[in-house]
Amino acid sequence: MSQLLELTDDDLKGLGPEAVTALAQQMLQRLREQELHIAQRDQALKLKDAKIEKITFELARLKRWKFGASAEAMSAEQRRLFEETCAEDEADLQEQLRQLQGEGKADTDTQNKSKRKPRREKLPDHLRRVEHRHEPAQTTCPTPGCGSAMQRVGEDVSERLDVVPAEFFVHRHIYGKWACRCCQRKGVDRLVQEPVEPSIIDGGIPASGLVAHTLISRFVDHLPYYRQEAINARSGVHTPRSTLAQWSGQAGAALHPLFEAHRRFVLECAHLHVDETPVSMLDPGAGKTRRAYVWGYARGAFDPTPGVVYDFCLGRGAQYPLAFLGGCDERPPWTGTLTRDEYAVYDSVVRAVPGRIAAGCLAHARRKYDQLLRDGGKSAVAAEAIARIAAIYRLERELATLGAQERHAERQSRARRLWDQLHEWLILERRRVPDGSATARALDYSLNSWSALVRNLEDGNVNVDNNSLENLMRPWAMGRRAWLFAGSELAGKRAAVVMSLVHSARLNGHDPYAYLRDVLERLPTHLNSRIDELLPHRWQPAA
Repeated sequence: MSQLLELTDDDLKGLGPEAVTALAQQMLQRLREQELHIAQRDQALKLKDAKIEKITFELARLKRWKFGASAEAMSAEQRRLFEETCAEDEADLQEQLRQLQGEGKADTDTQNKSKRKPRREKLPDHLRRVEHRHEPAQTTCPTPGCGSAMQRVGEDVSERLDVVPAEFFVHRHIYGKWACRCCQRKGVDRLVQEPVEPSIIDGGIPASGLVAHTLISRFVDHLPYYRQEAINARSGVHTPRSTLAQWSGQAGAALHPLFEAHRRFVLECAHLHVDETPVSMLDPGAGKTRRAYVWGYARGAFDPTPGVVYDFCLGRGAQYPLAFLGGCDERPPWTGTLTRDEYAVYDSVVRAVPGRIAAGCLAHARRKYDQLLRDGGKSAVAAEAIARIAAIYRLERELATLGAQERHAERQSRARRLWDQLHEWLILERRRVPDGSATARALDYSLNSWSALVRNLEDGNVNVDNNSLENLMRPWAMGRRAWLFAGSELAGKRAAVVMSLVHSARLNGHDPYAYLRDVLERLPTHLNSRIDELLPHRWQPAA
């Protein structure tokens, strides 16, 4: 385009009409391309400004909650978790804001120098030190025409606190400084030194292992930060719970792109399990808790590459799984077989998109009869139903190691007869019991969901129940008992990010701590285009 604008009148006079017309069309095309590029850039800037405005609003609201009088109505336990969550959320939002604003390291360093830093306690001398020496690969003077050998004139030392289970130690990063004496004699200062290695907590003392240990203790071992603070203090290391919360907030923001890639991987499968469980969430404005929900989505029980992803939501309505599975926004909707219980919301989810097929859960049907036995004492109908269902489960255990085609063939030849006999018996017994009775309700549950319950007969990759995902929802139940409630919606979503990754790592045979530590170590320098390499099912420890 610049070459076209440089043409003079004399240049144009020498051109024929066709050449001038072609030149004009070329200029118009270039102008259209520039206008399109400007429009796209303006749209991207508007979206970025909207995100920044949203995060700024969340930060302002967080500070209002933090210093508001309503917080005084909380109990000591609520107040402690509220303060921890505020520190987590503030660090999370600040990290997102920094990424959106595109602040470079130089800008960050300038800000850090201008801001008054709190005095940091010296790391205890008794901790083991692991030294990492960083020297330039080339120590000859790079000054043109010089090329003299440089001499080591000093070093800078930075220390990061790290931990292995039951032992804290310190990484000593020693950055040698090399100067050229020849250039100094000529009045030119020439200094060479390796750049500082990037870290998941930029400018902080924790190494990736300590951040991973904090996250695992919080979201796998379900230890609140005040307990972690006390545990660390027994090793002579002072880590205030507010500091631990800030580390977790920053790490949660850094892990979010990996979580999104993992979510896409889970939704690539054709057989999906779904379930939900309640979690209490603190409502700072009201000074009490409210009910929220964690939705779990897992790849099929027979899938050779397992994976689970959690979604923290404020409610239990159909809009949450509909939004997660796509179809109501620009993302392509997930299609396939959805194994679920008989919660009515799932019917809306299945009907929303053509290509979604419902599969039932035999374990839920069995529980109706088991509850009938517990509540109603001796029930011949319940005992017979449980015995017939047990026969199906015995056969399924035999078929668990087979491939999908072999399992389908065996189900057609052996299992279909058991299912047909169960169905005939259910219809016969339903005619004998009065409407409205507990036995009638148990029978109706099985009969009304029959088409979904026998979906496994048509597809060898479909399991007879949803137990594989229900087992993956248990960590949330354990967490409920340990930390009582989530501190905020952002805190719940951050917990979903971490727990999705670490529990998927465990499903793929990895130690969650080793996985998370390595991922946090590599993320600061890892290319976004290769983020899939760090997914739990593809992760390989760094050499």
